[in-house]
Amino acid sequence: MVNLSIVAGGLLLVSTALGQAHSPSYYPSPRISGSGDWKAAYAKAREFVGQLTLLEKVNLTTGTGWQMDNCVGNVGTIPRLGFPALCLQDSPLGVRLTTYVSAFPAGMNAAMTWDKKLMYARGHAMGAEFKGKGINIALGPVAGPLGRHPEGGRNWEGFSSDPVLTGYGMFETIKGIQDAGVVATAKHYIGNEQEALRQVLEAQAFGHNISEAISSNIDDRTMHELYLWPFAESVRAGVGAVMCSYQQVNNSYGCANSKLLNGLLKDELDFQGFIMSDWAAQHSGVATSLAGLDMSMPGDTFFGSGQSYWGGNLTLAVVNGSIPIWRLDDMVTRIMSAYFYVGQDVKTYPKTNFNSWTTDEIGYAHFAPQKGYGLVNHDVDVRDDHSKLIREIGAKSVVLLKNVKGALPLTGKEKQVAVFGSDAADSPYGPNGFSDRSGDMGTLAMGWGSGTTYFPYLVTPLEAIKARALKGRSLVLSVTDDYAYDQIKAVATQASVCLTFVNADSGEGYISIDGNQGDRKNLTLWHDGETLINTVAGNCNNTIVVIHGVGVVLLEAFIKHPNVTAVLFAGLPGQESGNSLVDVLYGDVNPSGKLPFTIAKNASDYGVHINNATNVEDPQEDFSEGLFIDYRHFDKKGIKPRYEFGYGLSYTNFTYSQLVITKIAELTGYRPSTGLTPSHPKPQPLPSTHPTTSPPPASPPGNSKTSSTPTSTTRDKSKKAPTPLLPGLTTSHHNLSLPPAALQEVSVMITNTGPYTGEEVVQLYLETGLKDDPVVVLRGFEKVELVMGQSTVVRILLSRKDLMRWDVGKQDWVVTEGTKKVRVGASSRDVKLTGTLT
Repeated sequence: MVNLSIVAGGLLLVSTALGQAHSPSYYPSPRISGSGDWKAAYAKAREFVGQLTLLEKVNLTTGTGWQMDNCVGNVGTIPRLGFPALCLQDSPLGVRLTTYVSAFPAGMNAAMTWDKKLMYARGHAMGAEFKGKGINIALGPVAGPLGRHPEGGRNWEGFSSDPVLTGYGMFETIKGIQDAGVVATAKHYIGNEQEALRQVLEAQAFGHNISEAISSNIDDRTMHELYLWPFAESVRAGVGAVMCSYQQVNNSYGCANSKLLNGLLKDELDFQGFIMSDWAAQHSGVATSLAGLDMSMPGDTFFGSGQSYWGGNLTLAVVNGSIPIWRLDDMVTRIMSAYFYVGQDVKTYPKTNFNSWTTDEIGYAHFAPQKGYGLVNHDVDVRDDHSKLIREIGAKSVVLLKNVKGALPLTGKEKQVAVFGSDAADSPYGPNGFSDRSGDMGTLAMGWGSGTTYFPYLVTPLEAIKARALKGRSLVLSVTDDYAYDQIKAVATQASVCLTFVNADSGEGYISIDGNQGDRKNLTLWHDGETLINTVAGNCNNTIVVIHGVGVVLLEAFIKHPNVTAVLFAGLPGQESGNSLVDVLYGDVNPSGKLPFTIAKNASDYGVHINNATNVEDPQEDFSEGLFIDYRHFDKKGIKPRYEFGYGLSYTNFTYSQLVITKIAELTGYRPSTGLTPSHPKPQPLPSTHPTTSPPPASPPGNSKTSSTPTSTTRDKSKKAPTPLLPGLTTSHHNLSLPPAALQEVSVMITNTGPYTGEEVVQLYLETGLKDDPVVVLRGFEKVELVMGQSTVVRILLSRKDLMRWDVGKQDWVVTEGTKKVRVGASSRDVKLTGTLT
C-alpha cells in the first residue's frame, strides 16, 4: 500500500504498518444556520419544527420501509398537522417505476453536449415530471461515480470524469430540478467509483468472501480538487439533499463518516440541506446521527427486515441522552428547510398519484404487507412536449469521431441504405421487457439499475432511418442478427452506405449480465461487435459505425479499417434515440458533441483497474494515482490516446484568433474566513412523558465503522455555540470569503470557416507548470453557434479557486507561485491559442 499522506487533521491518515487508511473524527455535527439564500426557508422550517412532538420529529427522519408505501422512499406522516409522507423517487434520467413519464438522455449525454443551457433545460423538464407525479425529492443528479474507472458500471448516470465538467452538469441540473419545485439530491457522496464490493451481502451473493464493503482510500488534496469539487458546485447551486454512499471512505462507512458529513459537507461547504442514506447504506443508529446523517432510507436495516436503526430506537436514543435533542431538531430542520427552499407547500403541491410496485390502476398502497387495496395509479401524464428536448439533447450529444472524405452527412439520395446489428432494432421483448433494463437486446438507450425509467416508447435507429431514407426513394435493407454473417455479406456488397450499430452496456451492481456485475469486464463491444463491423467493412467501402454505449469502448479493432468511413458515439440518448441520430446522419443537426472522457488505445493505458477481490475480508482500494485520472493521467505519462478528452468533429470548420486576457481583480486579495458561527436557538426541552404505548424495540445489531466513536465529552462540546469558522468555507463559486468571483477574463474570436452552420465548444485549460500538478486542467468552456462565415467573441471567466489549489497543511485554498498559462482550443490536446496570466 502506498503511503498517500500523513497529515494531522487532514482527511487521510495511512499506517504503513497496518496497511489501512484512517478517517479522522469530526464532531459536533454543524447545525443549519440559514446562511445565504436559505434564510426564509430556515425561518419557516424552525416555525414548523417548533410545533412537532418528539415522535413526529422522528417520523420525518426515518423511512417507512421498503415497499411499504407508494415511492421507493417515504418518511412518516404527521396526521395532526395534515402533513403527508414525503415521497423520494429515482432516477437521474427520469421518474422510475411508473408510466406516462419521459425517458431522458443519460447524464453522460448531457455532458457530451457541453451545453449549459441544455443541462438546465433537461433538469427543469425532469423536475416538472417529478412534481407532476407528486414526488417531493428527486434522487439525482449523480457526481459519484466521477469516472475513475472507465469500466465503472454507473459512470453513465453521472456526467464526466472531469470534476469541472461534472460540476457544471450538477449545478445546472440541480438548478433546473429545484426551479421546477422539486428537491434535488446530489449523489453518491463520495468515492463510490465501482460497483464491485460496494455492499457486503451483494458481493457475497456474487461469490466475494468479504466481511466489510470496499474502502476508497483518498488523500486530502485529491478529495478536495477532484471528488469533492462537483459536490461543492452542488452546494453552490443550493441543492436540498445529498445521498451518502454504500462503500467505506478511508475505512469509515460513507453514511457514518463524520469527517465527510460533518467536516467537509456541513462545515467546510456550509451545506444547508439534509443528508440521506443510500438504500440500506446505514449500518448503525446513534453513530450515524452524530456523524451527520439526517434521514434513513428506506428506513429498515435491510430490505424487508421490519427493523430500523432509527424509528423507535432514535426516540429511545434521544430520551436516554445518547443523541442530544438539538441534533434531532437539526435533522428535522434541515429536511424541512429543503422542503420550503424549493417552494413546496401542503396546500398546493400535487399529491403522490402513482405506486412504484405495480403499473396496474388497482393494487395495494402498502405492497409489502398487502394492505390498502384500491386505486393506486392515476396514470397522470406528465410528459408535456419534453420529447422535443430529448430529441435535441440526443442529437447535440452525438460525438463524431471519424469522418473520411465527407462520408457524413448523408445526402438523402443514396440508392441503397443497409442497416446492420441488433442495436439498430427493437428488442423482441420490447424496450421495457427486462426489469430495470437488465437485458441487452435491441438498441441501447439507457443502462441498467435503479438509475432508469420506463420507456413510454423507443424510436429505434432502424425505424427512423427507414422513415427518412424512403423520402428520397432509397432502398432500405437490414440484417439485425449480429451473427448472420452470410446474410450480412450479401446485403453489404450491394449497399451505397452501410450503417452498422453496436453497443456496450453496464449498470448497477445488484444486476449481473453475462458476468458483468454492474461494472464491465472489459472495454470491448458486446455481441462481438468488432467482428460485425469488420464483416460489414470487408464487403462495403462506405461503412459508418454507430456506437451506443455507457462510456469508453476500445476502437482499435476497426478504427483504421479503410472502409470504415465514419464513426459516431451516441451514448445513451433516451426515447428519441433513432430520431436524434437521423437528425445528425442527414445533416439536419451538425454534430457538436465532445467526449467527456478519454478513449484509449488499450485498456491498460488508464492505469487503474476495478478491484474484484474475492477472499479479502476488508478490501482496500488506494486511490494512489491522486489527481491523475483520465486525461490528466495520459498527459502525465505521455500516453497518446485514440481520442482525447473534449474531442469531437463537426461538419464545418472553426478558426481561433485574437486571444485576450484581462485581469479583473488581484489574486493576492484573499483572506481566509475568520470569526465564529452564529449562535443557535435553544433546542426544545424534552417532554417528561412520551406518547408511546410500549417501549421502543431493542436496537438491531449494527457495525458503525465510524471515523471514531464520539465520547461524552465530544457530545458535551456539541452543545456549545458559536464555533470558529473554517478558513476554507466554500459555498459560492468557489469560496464564500473570496469576492469577487471573477479574477481573469479570457476572450477569443471564433470564426466558422466551413460550409455549414454549426456549434463549437471553446475549452479553456490551465497550466501551472508545477511538477505535482496535472499538465493541464479544464477550467471553463462555452458553446457557441455560428452560421457560415460568422465570427464572435467568446469570453470565459476564471475565479479564485480556478487558479488555486488545496493546501493540506493549511487546510485552505492557496495561491501557488510561478507562471500560469491558459490553453484555449477544441479539446484537451487540440490547443489553438496559448496565453500567460498576469
